[in-house]
Amino acid sequence: MKMTYREALREGLKNALEENPNVFLVGEDVGAYGGTYAVTKGFLETYGPERIMDAPLSEVGFTGIGIGAAMGGLRPIVEIMTVNFSLLALDQIINSAAILRHMSGGQISVPLVIRMTTGGGRQLGAQHSHSFEGWYAHIPGIKILAPATVEDARSCLSYALKDPDPVLIFEHALLLNTSEEVGELPEIRSPFKAVVRKSGTALTLITYGGMLNRCLEAAKEFEKLGKEIEVIDLRCLRPLDNETIFQSVKKNHRVLIVDEGWKSGSLSAEISARIMENCFFDLDAPVERLCRREVPIPYARHLELAAIPQADEIIKKIQEIIK
Repeated sequence: MKMTYREALREGLKNALEENPNVFLVGEDVGAYGGTYAVTKGFLETYGPERIMDAPLSEVGFTGIGIGAAMGGLRPIVEIMTVNFSLLALDQIINSAAILRHMSGGQISVPLVIRMTTGGGRQLGAQHSHSFEGWYAHIPGIKILAPATVEDARSCLSYALKDPDPVLIFEHALLLNTSEEVGELPEIRSPFKAVVRKSGTALTLITYGGMLNRCLEAAKEFEKLGKEIEVIDLRCLRPLDNETIFQSVKKNHRVLIVDEGWKSGSLSAEISARIMENCFFDLDAPVERLCRREVPIPYARHLELAAIPQADEIIKKIQEIIK
């Protein structure tokens, strides 16, 4: 059957609420309004206000509610409308959720899931077009998921809720209306491991989230030239799946990392460093990176497109590496 990314998120939430009575959802506009992106439309009527909680405009407040509830044995899902608003809850996420297990000597766990929309490309200007998942991947004590496919959007929440530590899920807004064929039941495949979405031998193309489809589009163009590009979907940004990355690099000897975050201090820089530290003598060329421009995302459509990596840029970069 065919399903959109939005429908997949919705099904994942429904399954979680129906399978475990300790699961509840809290966030801005998740109830009466049906969710900013219509993911939770009708949930309030179905599950009631004790499990679908509309929160005031205080990310630090309702994230704290989620942390406390998780410590008390519940399984809260906190929805933060867009990634930029998560900065208002940084103290709760980093100074409480991420470190309580360590500070308590393992006595306290925080099985909290935080969902948020990420990414640019929607003409929402600089404040609502951030990709901060790479920032969060810097923090020990939390796990970071970035589902790029409909199937991953449907299934990753169930795994996240079973984890004893906080899991942050970054859902790219441009994927919401994309659709794919999926089975009746979610695939059983842990989202904490990377996946090779397309096999190849000419170059390893590493990406995640909203950039995956553009990388696959670029790889398809090289098929016409008889060049097989291998595309790795990271899926989980912390912990990174070093094994899958290194195996591909040792096979293909050339690497391009496509990251929607800024290049300076980015996730792509971390991946590049790990490859250089562990696979240096397997490389036939330096590791290359393609990231968003080092500017706040512009509102004007043509400037926004120029600021974020596009398929044609990926194609051009691959050509430079393999020629």
